Amino acid sequence: MGKNYFQRLTKLIFGLFLCALGSYMGIQANVGFAPWECFQMGIMYKTGFMYGNIVVSVGLIIILVDLILKEKIGVGTICNAMFVGKFIDLFNYIDLIPRLENFALGVCLLFAGQVVLSVGTYYYISDCMGAGPRDSFMVAIGRRLNKFPIGAVRWIIEITVITLGWLMGAKVGVGTLISVCGMSTIMEYTFRFFKFDIKSVKHENLIDTYNFITKKKKV
Repeated sequence: MGKNYFQRLTKLIFGLFLCALGSYMGIQANVGFAPWECFQMGIMYKTGFMYGNIVVSVGLIIILVDLILKEKIGVGTICNAMFVGKFIDLFNYIDLIPRLENFALGVCLLFAGQVVLSVGTYYYISDCMGAGPRDSFMVAIGRRLNKFPIGAVRWIIEITVITLGWLMGAKVGVGTLISVCGMSTIMEYTFRFFKFDIKSVKHENLIDTYNFITKKKKV
């Protein structure tokens, strides 16, 4: 496969590990779930399934939708769907961080989690191996609602999943509002810190990866 590709894959998995850790920190903050966490926790409350398995299942279903909507799917897209949820299950299993009951400490943990999540996002996106399933879904919807700015499309999707999660019993609170309004800003400054221009990213799809592995093409 080549040393360079192995390094990229390692960087990708490390980024997804950080994304899972940041998401887990937000859950343990106990001040209100972020949009997709809210939706997935709601499903967990209704079904009793392990949270990580729900994250994996939702991710794979969204990948199928992305394929139907003709979005680019890469190794990073599939790894995102497969690994993040299971990493969170691992953190739960070892009880890495106790669930907080103090509101102020919870808000601090939530912000710290968002920073960790942003750093993880930088690592896995900058490898150009495919956007996450939910990001690809947002782009796909944005292409079809081209009269709406992408920010508005993101809001529509997030309000929808928050509402569904809340109807299933997931906690919506100050943390939810912070996640919706603050995450973009934190991610923007994180990317600035790494001098990373996300607009310059050109993700490779599965066919690109296959060609690279079998024909030793440089990507």
